[in-house]
Amino acid sequence: MNPEKIKVRLENGQTMEVVVLSKRASAIEVVLGEGIHNVKCQLTPTRNGLSYAGSIMGREIIYERSRDKVQADIDMVNPTLKKSR
Repeated sequence: MNPEKIKVRLENGQTMEVVVLSKRASAIEVVLGEGIHNVKCQLTPTRNGLSYAGSIMGREIIYERSRDKVQADIDMVNPTLKKSR
């Protein structure tokens, strides 16, 4: 099983790949690090809906993808979820 990974931008401009635990349009849960040194973070949509932001140990991380695009990705992976509503 290959975990889904996304690239997030740190506040100093660097990018980092993180593992996705759960992905919903309302929030994305990610894990930074490996083994016993991992840290979980919840990314929530910004006010304008153009990106997701969260904070880990006082540092801000940003996933630069809009809420609509994330919902489209979720629908593409499992289209039966959309039909059940």
